[in-house]
Amino acid sequence: MPHLRYLLPILALSLVARADEPPTGFTTLFNGKDLAGWYGWGTKDPTELSKLPPEQQAEYKKKSLEDVNAHWKAENGEIVNDGKGLYLTTDKDYGDFELLLEYKALPDGDSGVYLRGIPQVQIWDATKGDPRGLGQDKGSGGLWNNSKGSPGKDPSKKMDKPFGEWNQFKITMIGERVTVVFNGETVVDNAVLENFFANKKAGYLAYGKKDDKAPQPAAVDPNALRDPAFAKGPIQLQTHGSEIRWRNVFIREIPAEEANKTLAADGDKDFTRLDNGTDLSNWQGAVDNYEVVDGAIQCKKGKGGDLLTKEEYSDMILRFEFKLPAGGNNGIALRTPLGGHSASDGLEIQVIDSDGYNAAHPAAPLKPYQYHGSIYHCVGAKHGFLRPVGEWNYEQIEVRGQQITVTLNGTKILETDLSKLDRSTLEHPPKGLDRTSGFIGFAGHSDPVAFRHVRVKKL
Repeated sequence: MPHLRYLLPILALSLVARADEPPTGFTTLFNGKDLAGWYGWGTKDPTELSKLPPEQQAEYKKKSLEDVNAHWKAENGEIVNDGKGLYLTTDKDYGDFELLLEYKALPDGDSGVYLRGIPQVQIWDATKGDPRGLGQDKGSGGLWNNSKGSPGKDPSKKMDKPFGEWNQFKITMIGERVTVVFNGETVVDNAVLENFFANKKAGYLAYGKKDDKAPQPAAVDPNALRDPAFAKGPIQLQTHGSEIRWRNVFIREIPAEEANKTLAADGDKDFTRLDNGTDLSNWQGAVDNYEVVDGAIQCKKGKGGDLLTKEEYSDMILRFEFKLPAGGNNGIALRTPLGGHSASDGLEIQVIDSDGYNAAHPAAPLKPYQYHGSIYHCVGAKHGFLRPVGEWNYEQIEVRGQQITVTLNGTKILETDLSKLDRSTLEHPPKGLDRTSGFIGFAGHSDPVAFRHVRVKKL
């Protein structure tokens, strides 16, 4: 399957002039007649609104329309803003998506497109040079609020059209990664969109520069991972400075199966398939406690134990898909000796329905290091990035010496250096902390968790 980024320039050209005819598979976010489906929000963390009770959310959205109607309007199939006011924000939140839109700006404009409520794909007047030293001369399309020097912060090529002409965006977001095709050119290629609000809390200014005046924590946990982009959030049209017009605003939600294929295709060379879709002849250990169901390796209900590879691994990248039942629990064994236990003699990366486990097992609530993607007994992962129960998730685990990184559905949820762990704080430090190699596999815990497309690449 061709990588999605090679198809984007072709898809970007499919934009049509009429706002009531989205391309196949897309839905319209602007009906061409009014601003139904939108409300007003500013440069604030969108989770502040989602945390309110439903009736307060509805009350805020209704009140915000006073500001929206003062600065935004629908005119001749276009959304028009006067360069002021709150940002136009979709009522609906989106996870993985493809977004098509066109805009026409005026001199001195400074706007953008917020993705899941996070700023932003930049739009500005690229004819003024760079008077503030912010990269304005490089053109629009970059992820401007990313840290200085990070991939995607600046567009790879200046593609802005002259004033008076319509510009086209094709923006794809899977997990925390964004690709931007601007006027037919890929100007951001599969770059991480940093969480502006997490950066701000950590003492960084809007454009990724360290704010020396901001309060700093007394001590920084060397294993602390800054919050990644939200799993879901609204699309926002940001504008200030001068009038801007938008049209043909269409979106397509990317289903899990398609997202998994796209993630798996990224750098897919030199991987070895570990599962054969038929039997467990490639495995050892608790073979009797697992079975192959519909081509996937699945732990038998009520059974468990470690199903391990027949070859040992040290530094490597492991990729796989997994599907959880409600409250289901399993794990990925790393550096595990044959006959040992992954969580105590090796290392275990949690595979668990974190979102539903506490409801399914109220007498045994999860500890921080037990959430999905965590290193059991050691380090907790960011959570809230699992797909709904019954859908296939995609995960990558990278091991380089003492560095372990876990990426779930395209979002990094754990990045840790085991050598910096304070073992005195661990109740049960696993022996795997001192191992550099071992067998990898699955650590079953009585639930029918399924795994497929299991591949490994030695480093």
